[in-house]
Amino acid sequence: MAMSFQLSALDGRARAGRLTTARGVVDTPAFMPVGTAGTVKAVTPAELRRCGAQIVLGNTYHLFLRPGHDVVRELGGLHRFMNWDGPILTDSGGFQVFSLAALRRIDDEGVRFRSHIDGSERSLSPATSMEVQTALGSDIVMALDECPAAPAPREALEVAVRRTTLWARRCRELYRGEGTLFGIVQGGGEPDLRDRSAREIVALDFPGYAIGGVCVGEPVGEMPDTVRHTAQLLPEERPRYLMGVGRPRDLVAAVAAGVDMFDCVMPTRNARNGNLFTSQGRINIKRAEFTRDPRPLDPACVCEACAGYSRGYLRHLFLSREILASRLHTIHNLTYYLDLMKRMRDHIAAGSFRGFVESFDDE
Repeated sequence: MAMSFQLSALDGRARAGRLTTARGVVDTPAFMPVGTAGTVKAVTPAELRRCGAQIVLGNTYHLFLRPGHDVVRELGGLHRFMNWDGPILTDSGGFQVFSLAALRRIDDEGVRFRSHIDGSERSLSPATSMEVQTALGSDIVMALDECPAAPAPREALEVAVRRTTLWARRCRELYRGEGTLFGIVQGGGEPDLRDRSAREIVALDFPGYAIGGVCVGEPVGEMPDTVRHTAQLLPEERPRYLMGVGRPRDLVAAVAAGVDMFDCVMPTRNARNGNLFTSQGRINIKRAEFTRDPRPLDPACVCEACAGYSRGYLRHLFLSREILASRLHTIHNLTYYLDLMKRMRDHIAAGSFRGFVESFDDE
C-alpha cells in the first residue's frame, strides 16, 4: 500500500490524523515547505527536519524544464537528487503553466506553452504530467487540472471543471508509478460548480483530494467560504489538501473547516524579504526600531535564529544583504509554520481547538 490515512481526533470539523507513506509518517494537519526546483530555498534537508518538516513539495513544471525529469531519474529520483529521505508531494505543473497566460494555448489534449527559461515551445498533458512525476519518484502525485485565475467568467469556470474531470480520468488511467495519485476539485467561487466538480472527482475514487483554484485573485473574503463549502464535499476518510494557501490565519480557518494538508511559498518568500512571523505578531526586520534591539526575534521560539541572534543582528544582516539573513529568517519562518501545525494538532486532540481559533492572531 503506497499510502494510508487514519484520523485520530475530531474537534468540530477540525481533524487530526496520520498519513503513512513508504518513506515516512506525516502528522496532520501538515504544512509542506515548497521546494520549487528541488530545494527549499536557503535551507538544507537536515535544517528542514530540525524545523519540524515531515514532507516537502516539489514542482513538476520547474523540474520538467530544468534540469529535466530524465536527468532527475538518472540521478536516482528526486529524493536522492535533493537528499531528502522523507515523503515528497509534487504538483502537476498545471498552476505554473496556466499562470503563463500570454505564453500558452490550451485545449482538451493539454497545454502548449513557451518556457519562461529559454522561450522554447513545450507541452504539458495528462500523459506528460504523469510521466514527469513518475520519473521524479513522488510519493504523492497530483492529477493535472485547469486552474483559471480569478476573476474568471462562469463559462471559463465551467470549461475548467469539465476539463479537470477529463484530465483526472486520463491521469487515473495512465499513472503507473509507485506513489499515490490525488484528484483536484475546481469551480472557482461558484458553489454549484464546486458541487459538480467534487461529485465528478470523488466518483473517480482517488486516495486523496485537493481543493484547487483558491487564492488566485478572488475577492477578499471569498476564499474561506469556498474552502468550507468544498471541504465538506470530500470523503471524511480521505486526506484533504488545500493548494497554495499560506497566511497563518487562513491555515487556521481551513483546519477549522476540515482540511488536512497545506503548502505555500509565503514563509520562505517572506523570510527572504525580511517579513517574519512570531508569537507576538508579524515583524518587518528592516524597521529602524530594531537597530539596537538585543532581544531574540521571538522569545517563544527555539529555532537557531531565535536561540543565538538578536533582532539588531538580524536587521544588520538583512540590510547588509548577507546570505545568512535569508538562511536564519527562513529557518525561523518555517519553524513558526510547522509549530503552528503542531499546536493545532495538540488542540484538536485536547478538544480545545475552538478556543485556540478564537484567540489566534497573526498580526
